[in-house]
Amino acid sequence: MGAGKMDRVTGGLWCRPQSGWIICRIFFGRFLLQAPAIDTGMLFLPLASGETASRSAAVSDATQAVNCFTKMVDEGITALVGDVTTTPTLAVAAESADYNMPMVTASATAEAVTYDAETDTVYENVFRATFTDPFQGIKMADYAYQRLGYTKAAVIYQKGADYNEGLAENFVTEFEALGGTIVDEESYSDGDVDFKTQLTSILGKGPETVFCPNYYQEVGQILAQAESIGLAVPFLGGDGWDGLEGYATADQLKDSYFCANYAKGSNPDFEDAYKAEYGEEYPNGFAPLGYDAAMTVVYGIQAAEDAGLEAGTDEYKQAVIDAIASGTIEGITGTFTFDEHNNPVKSTAILTYVDGKPELKEMF
Repeated sequence: MGAGKMDRVTGGLWCRPQSGWIICRIFFGRFLLQAPAIDTGMLFLPLASGETASRSAAVSDATQAVNCFTKMVDEGITALVGDVTTTPTLAVAAESADYNMPMVTASATAEAVTYDAETDTVYENVFRATFTDPFQGIKMADYAYQRLGYTKAAVIYQKGADYNEGLAENFVTEFEALGGTIVDEESYSDGDVDFKTQLTSILGKGPETVFCPNYYQEVGQILAQAESIGLAVPFLGGDGWDGLEGYATADQLKDSYFCANYAKGSNPDFEDAYKAEYGEEYPNGFAPLGYDAAMTVVYGIQAAEDAGLEAGTDEYKQAVIDAIASGTIEGITGTFTFDEHNNPVKSTAILTYVDGKPELKEMF
């Protein structure tokens, strides 16, 4: 099979043995994958006849993802790359355990994707290319206290959202453990567009910084309203800020920092290849993460192929899992291994804004 391309993929990508090179796109941004052909190789399949999922239809996405997974199992898949967001990923991960199906999500950040803390159970067949919600919250607390020297912080986040709450809770716990003080914690509901009440409360508590672990569209609104009431302290965020530069001014972003898996310019070869293929700059961190998730699967499948195992057998799938768990992946977001909870061990890119545009400050 020669190079293949699929324009729209719902929630993730799925693979089964087939020879050839692969160029494909992933929901929330394309990624470019050029993997050397394996003897039986890989074929990436759309999850649902090329339909694009909606982030707001979480229940529907989860149901659709599981239905598509079982369909692909019937067609003989050997491993899968996906899903993208937490809700469908959790659903597919639960279903995949019955098949011991190797599974790598590019971007689902909830800790529960790979590990059940209540039962202390690791989902041995599930891995991720991105870092977790707790990891981001802890890293940003460490950076705020240790690098930036802040001792008083406030937090504003969307309640009821796993991503936002996960980052906020872990930032608070870590910041206080380091000796810092959380002067105010404010929350809002999904769909809210007026944040002035919460921001006015924060202003009155006199923080040195505000941790705002929300997605970039809402962060832009929050920063504009903070400016309007005179809350001029720097804001900090997680990887949900990727893309914020189009929603906030340079003044609003001054002295702000956020963490991300990837910083533009850190891998020119990937960025040049992406632009050559699609005629545009890579859109956000989902593209390099998608590449890394796919290459993690390629790494595992190569090990199973080298062992001469029959694709699709229990031994083959276990060999893929074992190789990933003990392997070292040379990715676009860095070189990484996996910890005891199947999360990647890698440095975090800390970005700041220069003239309103994100730039890598340092790896931390």
